[in-house]
Amino acid sequence: MRYKIGVIGLGYVGLPLALEFAKHFQVVGYDINEERVELMKICRDPANEVDSKNFENKRIKFTSNPQMLEHCNFYVIAVPTDIKNDRTPNLKPLINASKDIGFFLEKEDIVVYESTVYPGCTEEVCVPILEKGSGLKLNIDFKVGYSPERIVPGDKERSLPYILKIISGSDTEALEVIELVYSKIIEAGLFKASSIKVAEAAKVIENTQRDINISLMNELSIIFDMMDIDTTEVIEAAGTKWNFHKYYPGLVGGHCISIDPFYLMHKAKELGHEPQVIAAGRKVNDFIPHFISKRLVKALIEIGKNPGDCKVLLQGITFKENVSDIRNSKVVDLIRELMSFSINVHITDPHASANEVVLEYNLTLKTKIDNNYDAIIIAVPHTYYKKLSEFEYFKLFKDKPIIFDLKKIRYDLKEKCSFYWCL
Repeated sequence: MRYKIGVIGLGYVGLPLALEFAKHFQVVGYDINEERVELMKICRDPANEVDSKNFENKRIKFTSNPQMLEHCNFYVIAVPTDIKNDRTPNLKPLINASKDIGFFLEKEDIVVYESTVYPGCTEEVCVPILEKGSGLKLNIDFKVGYSPERIVPGDKERSLPYILKIISGSDTEALEVIELVYSKIIEAGLFKASSIKVAEAAKVIENTQRDINISLMNELSIIFDMMDIDTTEVIEAAGTKWNFHKYYPGLVGGHCISIDPFYLMHKAKELGHEPQVIAAGRKVNDFIPHFISKRLVKALIEIGKNPGDCKVLLQGITFKENVSDIRNSKVVDLIRELMSFSINVHITDPHASANEVVLEYNLTLKTKIDNNYDAIIIAVPHTYYKKLSEFEYFKLFKDKPIIFDLKKIRYDLKEKCSFYWCL
């Protein structure tokens, strides 16, 4: 059978996927954001993750019109899955995408979900929508599968073809077809999960595990700070034992690690189990912006400054280094905490869009940096900040330089600071 692939959702997951498929199949790339689609039509990735040359010589049509999906027969749904204000799963994009596909679904079609969900979501939430919209029945008329996304934003070495991919299907036949299609684009190999639920669970625990491990390091950092011990030095020393796994403290944001645990907790609560360890990890990581802000206030007071009269330069607002994505950045929580102490905060970031920062958070990026700051917080370890010279840093201070280097990327500046601190 000749497959025409429709990719729904063209973010940091869907766009690379669509472009890889377009090397081997005819592809329709669909996204509800017209502005983003127009950029892709002129070979530009709105997230600046995909180089323009990767758009060339591909059999792909970008569109914001769902009608263009009508003649596809293999659908891949890669829409974002975040959380609501009450920290329960926001399945609206997934539900809407399923409704769109259900309208066009025909016999022998296959729908594969890549969005991160809790175990059971594909079969319990998405399949009924597909069946209702199409009037067809799963495994009789159409098939579904689940293949969790594993792309890491900003990682230029491990791009999509070189990341081992988990696949699963609603039955043996579905799995065989999904394997055939994905094997065209994945060089690292495919792992066939025994069921869709297993594949869903595997994805959600990948990030939950990281969240819990980082939360332990964050709690240790709080404890070691009270003891005047450098956490990084402790980790390096402990890491000399072969079975010690190195994780480092830090702000835990973004649309994966800080979100996925809530999906698993939601399902656990539905089943009558109140998760303890996962919830504790989330609580610790959410506390870190408050801890950092209080630590800075203490440092300012220790050198004789009134925090309410101080001006702080905060470097970096994206959710991780060397990316432009500001969604769910915990740096914003840190900024709000600092402002709650009446500290004047100036924000800079070489990767973030000033317009997006205003629209998303009602915060303003500084285009012109002053030279009278009381403290600098290196919040995101962008390569740009690693390359700034010692002179470029210290000319920014008014007096008694304080540097809060959250990921310890400029330890070389410690000796010339009145106060240097890292997590």
